[in-house]
Amino acid sequence: MTSIDMFVDDVVIFIPAYNAEKTLQQTIERIPKELYKKLARIIIVNDGSQDDTALLCDKIANGNSIIEIISYDKNGGYGTAVKHGINASLKSNARYIVCLHADGQYPPEKIIEFVKYMQDQNLHLLQGSRHADGGALSGGMPFYKWLAGKMLVMIENLVFGLRMTDYHSGFMFYDKNIFETIDHNDFSHSFEFDLQMIAAARSHQYKIGEKSIPTHYGDEVSYLNPITYGFRVLKVLFDYLKGRFKP
Repeated sequence: MTSIDMFVDDVVIFIPAYNAEKTLQQTIERIPKELYKKLARIIIVNDGSQDDTALLCDKIANGNSIIEIISYDKNGGYGTAVKHGINASLKSNARYIVCLHADGQYPPEKIIEFVKYMQDQNLHLLQGSRHADGGALSGGMPFYKWLAGKMLVMIENLVFGLRMTDYHSGFMFYDKNIFETIDHNDFSHSFEFDLQMIAAARSHQYKIGEKSIPTHYGDEVSYLNPITYGFRVLKVLFDYLKGRFKP
C-alpha cells in the first residue's frame, strides 16, 4: 500500500501567483502525479499580475477540469490572494488545504509526505521549516535573512509557547475544520497573514507542527520588504498578547 492509498481525506492545493509566468508551469508539473488520486482541485489565484501569468493560467487550465483559475485585475497583496485561495478551497470537499507558492521555492514533491504527517500527528496546521535541518544557509538564504529569522523565532517561541524553528515559510497546510472557528477574512492583506493564522490556531488551542523542507533561493523575485515585515511581525505578536485572536 502506497502512502497516497493511506490518505483518509482529499486534498486541495491553491497557488497564489503574482508575475509568475516563468515559474508557474514548472511548479504545477512538480506536483506528484500520484497525488491526483486524492486531489480535489488546484486553484490558481492570479493576483493582478502585470506579465503574462493570466495567459499562462488559461493555457494550463485549458482542457484540465481539476484546475480552477481565479483572476484579479489589481494586485491585492499576498494575504488577500491567500484568503481568496482558502475561501475557494473551502467550497470543495477536501479535508486538507495546501498553500503552494508559484515561484517554485517550496517543494510540491513533499505534499504527500506532509499530508500523511498531518494525519499521523493529528495536526490542524503544519508549516514547512527551512531551518529545522540547519540547511537554510547552504540552500542560499542570505545571511541577514537567516539571522533576522533566528531572532524573530526566539521571540515568537517565547510569545506562543512553542518550539518551532521557522514561522515565516509560506508552505502552509491546513485542516479545513479550523476555519469553522477562525475567521481569517479580516486578517492582513500582506505577508504576515501566515503568522496571523498560526497565532489564531494557537489561541484556539489547535495542534500546530512543522516539518523540514529544503531551502532554495534562485532567480525568483521577492516582493517582501524585510524591515517593514519585521515590524508587522512584532505587531502580530503584540496583538496575540492582547488577546486579539482568542475565540
